[in-house]
Amino acid sequence: MQDEAERPCWLCERPLGARIEWHHPVPKSRGGRETVAVHPICHRTIHATFANAQLARDFASAADLRGAPALAAFLRWIDGKPPDFHAPTRGVRRGR
Repeated sequence: MQDEAERPCWLCERPLGARIEWHHPVPKSRGGRETVAVHPICHRTIHATFANAQLARDFASAADLRGAPALAAFLRWIDGKPPDFHAPTRGVRRGR
């Protein structure tokens, strides 16, 4: 089994750091059971940007999320930052 810190973040694909959170690609409220490892800042950005209904309907895969225009600036900004980088998360939920 691969050490969690050696796996990349499901969203940004940077190496995981000391803090790992678990994201449900299909939200639990929508019947999702699978979890994937993500950085805390990536996890917060996903949920600050999209409502659970949008995640279940349109963004259940990492490729779909990475292709979302609403996350493009975040992904460019976070690229190259250290694994345990943290900053306040800002975003507006859309389409609840």
